[in-house]
Amino acid sequence: MARIPASGTQHAIRAGHYEAVIASVGASLRSLTFGGRDLVVPFDADEVRPSHRGETLAPWPNRVVDGQYSFGGVDYQLALTEPTRGHALHGLATWLEYEAIDKGPDHITLATVISPQTGYPWRILVRTTFSLGVDGLTQTVVASNWSDTPAPWGTGPHPYLVAGPGRVDEWTLELPADEVLAVTDDRLIPTGVRPVDADDAARFDYRSARAIGAAEIDHAYTGLIRGADGLTTVRLTVPEGAGVALTWDAACPWVQVHTADRPDPAVNRIGLAVEPMTCAPDAFNAARYDYDAGLVVLEPGASATASWRIAAIG
Repeated sequence: MARIPASGTQHAIRAGHYEAVIASVGASLRSLTFGGRDLVVPFDADEVRPSHRGETLAPWPNRVVDGQYSFGGVDYQLALTEPTRGHALHGLATWLEYEAIDKGPDHITLATVISPQTGYPWRILVRTTFSLGVDGLTQTVVASNWSDTPAPWGTGPHPYLVAGPGRVDEWTLELPADEVLAVTDDRLIPTGVRPVDADDAARFDYRSARAIGAAEIDHAYTGLIRGADGLTTVRLTVPEGAGVALTWDAACPWVQVHTADRPDPAVNRIGLAVEPMTCAPDAFNAARYDYDAGLVVLEPGASATASWRIAAIG
């Protein structure tokens, strides 16, 4: 039996100047290049995926506070997978093996099943397609509820975008969002939505493109500004103008942005996490909040779809 790398079976796809490698564990975007230039922070095939790089988040993105929630009149407790903050982080599909069910030179479709378990007693089929074209890499996620009762659901990607040489501090960000989710400093627990320009230092306002500098961000944005085509696009560029863009539609009314601040200098701020999300952080506890957290409820036999696209600029 051939040895399988730590990140799972490797699926390479190509189209034009784009090349991508998707690893089967977590349906993870392991690398994406345009003309040999990295558009995301890559990791090695035989490396246990670090910092959730490129994984597909399901059946929730971001955090469930304390791993606790109520749904359909029943209280649930999830395993705490973010021990430093005491939350359930980024869903249950993180380390699941996805099987290839369709593959061509420029696309791959992977599938896995989230089985009923303690804290999440629903069976969800997750299918995700990565497709390369002249407009970049499009990922589509389709979730189907194979259970007899409604299930809470959310998804999103976790790429660390790379504009070019250097680090986050030197790059320019354009983020068309009017509102940001305030959180506690220690555990990132949501406290409410506020305008991006409410902060005196304008720390969160990137509606007009500007350098990120030393700003430290690990926050979700909403009130997204969409173009005439109904899409929202985040752009990350170097001073010379080249860079990377991430675009998505109304299926994701939230986006998490993280400047990837790490104590290890080797990986500190080497990419900007931009994570379109179908729901807000802690959306499984949507009733706690006075804003629309966007929780998707999958009825038995029903499906939900979300997609996003990463493309080179310049």
